[in-house]
Amino acid sequence: MYIFTASEIKNIDQTAQNSGMDVYTLMENAGRALYEAISDRVTKERRILVMAGKGNNGGDGVVLSRYLQQNGYQCELVLPSGKPSTEPAFKHFAYYTACGLKVSARGGNYDVIIDAMLGVGSSPPLRGEIGQAVQWANSQQALKIAVDLPTGVSADDGETEIAFQADVTFCLHGYKPSAFLEGSTDFYGKAIVLSIGLPQQSNWHVWTEEHVRSTFHKRFAGAHKGTFGTGLLLAGTDEMPGSSLLAAKGAIKSGIGKLTIGTTRFVSGILAGQLPEAMYKHDGLEAVGEGDVPNGIKACAIGPGLTDQKKTDRALEHLFAAELQLVIDAGALKRRTYPKRKGSVILTPHPGEFSRMIDVSASQIQKNRFHYALSYAEEQGVIVILKGRYTVLAFPDGCLLVNPTGNAGLAKGGTGDTLTGMLLAFLCSEKDVKSAIANAVYFHGASADSWAQKNAERGMLASDVSENLPFVMKSFEQ
Repeated sequence: MYIFTASEIKNIDQTAQNSGMDVYTLMENAGRALYEAISDRVTKERRILVMAGKGNNGGDGVVLSRYLQQNGYQCELVLPSGKPSTEPAFKHFAYYTACGLKVSARGGNYDVIIDAMLGVGSSPPLRGEIGQAVQWANSQQALKIAVDLPTGVSADDGETEIAFQADVTFCLHGYKPSAFLEGSTDFYGKAIVLSIGLPQQSNWHVWTEEHVRSTFHKRFAGAHKGTFGTGLLLAGTDEMPGSSLLAAKGAIKSGIGKLTIGTTRFVSGILAGQLPEAMYKHDGLEAVGEGDVPNGIKACAIGPGLTDQKKTDRALEHLFAAELQLVIDAGALKRRTYPKRKGSVILTPHPGEFSRMIDVSASQIQKNRFHYALSYAEEQGVIVILKGRYTVLAFPDGCLLVNPTGNAGLAKGGTGDTLTGMLLAFLCSEKDVKSAIANAVYFHGASADSWAQKNAERGMLASDVSENLPFVMKSFEQ
């Protein structure tokens, strides 16, 4: 589940060569792994076309074609841009022809089209024969499979014009960043990682179900409310009382020990009947702004529904001086410099909010989410949760996690407030900050996915996410 940039892949290949494993062997491993994966999905009655390029990605395609043909599959190899030109790819092509196998001319209809034309060393836009081959392939009614990444897609960003539209992409060794970036992710179809015999290590990876199961544990019988921490939620205005309600429900349903809600008297009156489990601090934002930060607070979340920037900034001045963990969302997000402090600062912007924070367009951020989130986290010493499809979690130590859960049902007002409350609860109740944050984001999306199994995504409410949480978390308790 690791993610590698194009330069990292090149360094890994070089390290393998320095250790005695040459590119020719790696190409053989890749072709064999691809054959094993594809042969599980395609029958021998299907007509298969492999389109191979001139580089090492094309060499992988040549090896794959050899395996398919030698094992009785109706496979044809075409070379849209000519014979392989890199040394290892040409050697495999020479072996391919020595085995009595031939290069074909594209013609007729195919059941499966495999793209092995361009790899991580390429960048858009497409030109010449390769561009024509991609446009032809996209017009065909066939199962489309890409090797490593779809031709026309850059490895490291989402800048894409025309690209091979894959149904499945077999990513060799690890994912590439563009598999999770807007502008490119949809060309991958379903992305599946194949091992090619190289050691794996990276600061970037997908936070998987296995990660959650290894870090999320059933609570021990001797626990009490103090075990799971006290959190302070500063949220809600008379005009937007629902923000504090949604965030508070997210926190309570996620298992916070004790929750204090700092909001207006009017909102407190609304919430008290619906959330008797919480405590209330009337005019809490103003009180914290005057230095009244309650004792015993392990974490604080501030921002949902807040509109008074001056009061919010005054409250943050005192919160920055405290040692607690701090989640900053919505109305508390803006361009600022963050002080060094003992407790972590966690920012939860959506692309529009992040755009205002760093003065980069939201569309550009979406195509380079990893770069912008991680750069900001490292420069400011904060944790950035950049929300959206494949939410990115960037840490100041250079670690970057990608969340795989969630669906379009979350594209609705209030779901971010729910996540803020969940983050508050996990920070209060879990010891490790990194896994606590990652698990909160994972469960937020997983709850939406679970709900959508029986309901239309468009009908999902933010409150449905928190109501479904206990059922989803139950299946993960160890």
